[in-house]
Amino acid sequence: MRRPGIIALAAVLVLGSRGEAWAVKPSPQVTVAGGDFRTVLAAAPGQDTVRVASFRLDETPVTNAQFSAFLREQPQWRRDRVTRLFADPEYLSHWSGADQADAALADQPVTRVSWFAASAYCEAQGGRLPTWYEWEYVAAASETARDARKDPAWTQRILAWYGQPATAGLPSVGKTPANIYGARDLHGVVWEWVEDFNSILVSGDSREQGDPDLLRFCGAGALTMQDKDNYAILMRIAMLSSLEGRYTTTSMGFRCASDLKSGRP
Repeated sequence: MRRPGIIALAAVLVLGSRGEAWAVKPSPQVTVAGGDFRTVLAAAPGQDTVRVASFRLDETPVTNAQFSAFLREQPQWRRDRVTRLFADPEYLSHWSGADQADAALADQPVTRVSWFAASAYCEAQGGRLPTWYEWEYVAAASETARDARKDPAWTQRILAWYGQPATAGLPSVGKTPANIYGARDLHGVVWEWVEDFNSILVSGDSREQGDPDLLRFCGAGALTMQDKDNYAILMRIAMLSSLEGRYTTTSMGFRCASDLKSGRP
């Protein structure tokens, strides 16, 4: 769902709750070289390889400070003005003000933000949310390999991240090692919205694998699950497929993507 005509958001100054100025710029973007990729979601059994075109992706998730700057530019997305069609009642409910988080939270990833609001932010940057395949493609990379999913040490580190208590406070962005593309925080920080989240439909019943009715139900978006032992990705898919665009949660954030010709430096 695109909203054309939104002017790209430039660097701005946002006043913190204690009066100090935050110099806020959008996250720098890294270039992701495209390629063929074996996805865990396949349109049909045996059709599990997709082609991902080269694109650009934010190095880190969007922060509270960055989203606050967006609200000052586009106040219709403030929690006291947004329509409930686009955000549920918990939208940005943890912020101290309608358009301002506490200064202590400035560098933490923004959460309790709906898909509609996340999409609007990215379009204000001249971009969009990443597709599922783009996000999955980048998230499969380690610091040294484009596809580390068969690396037991890498997999165990991710599972350890997911095993941390949900009550722990969110870290500042950029604290995890950069993967081979230069992207950070893809695991162990927040869940992330993707552009086509509502086209993910997973069947957990092995008897339904290959059932043509699945494809008729939701067109090409009716997907079957491969690699069911991939717990971390399964958890992320389960989260996304349970949501509606206006929903917000304490653990759902986002980052932006863009085509190569329009990506930010």
